[in-house]
Amino acid sequence: MKKNLATFRYSDQKVIPLYMSEGARGAFPLAPATAGSRYAGASAKRALDVMFSIAVVVIGMPFYALIAAMIKITSEGPVLFVQDRVGRDGRPFKFYKFRTMLVDCTDQQHRNFAEDFIKGRLMHDEENGRVFKLKNDPRVTSIGRFLRRTSLDELPQFINVLRGEMSLVGPRPEEEAVVALYDERQRGRLAIKPGLTGPMQVYGRSDLTFEERLAMERDYLDNLSLLTDLQILMRTPRAIVRGEGS
Repeated sequence: MKKNLATFRYSDQKVIPLYMSEGARGAFPLAPATAGSRYAGASAKRALDVMFSIAVVVIGMPFYALIAAMIKITSEGPVLFVQDRVGRDGRPFKFYKFRTMLVDCTDQQHRNFAEDFIKGRLMHDEENGRVFKLKNDPRVTSIGRFLRRTSLDELPQFINVLRGEMSLVGPRPEEEAVVALYDERQRGRLAIKPGLTGPMQVYGRSDLTFEERLAMERDYLDNLSLLTDLQILMRTPRAIVRGEGS
């Protein structure tokens, strides 16, 4: 039977229907009825972003240096990959990652793939699993494959979080050319700051179609809570280690 993707809730089995009790749908809402509580919730989320990011940057500095050295040793080019991405309300910002690809590579292949993904033109292989991520990209370096598989290439985005351009948890930011393909409904994912991790990363990653991803993000937006953010943060390392949908 085909599932209704309009509403669902998170679980270890990825999703469960949203007809659960209100108590099961999170605590400390970030978008409650009053302006005061809405401000308090947003402030608490920002405080979590800042404190967590500072801790990671300070503790992880030796790992940052080691990764930078490995990138420089294994390929020519800068350590960081900097790209314009679209943030909250469609505002562009400079997005940082450790470079995982050869320099001077065209991104047309990725853009073509992204258009097929958004338009639902990618095939669903029942025997070999879903393939909704560009596989065996020849532009990726040897160390880059390891960094992508472990998500260590995302570490510089804590800088984006500290600058207030991203949050720890939210929809992943996309390129301007990709966002230009969105219809009005799909632009709803730009209602909040993009996240370093999010529901897609722990409940499916690249195993999700774009419509499933939108439905999951819509549910996250409709039920914003600190509890949900903490649950996603705690489950992210497990999803990375298991390589779920990576």
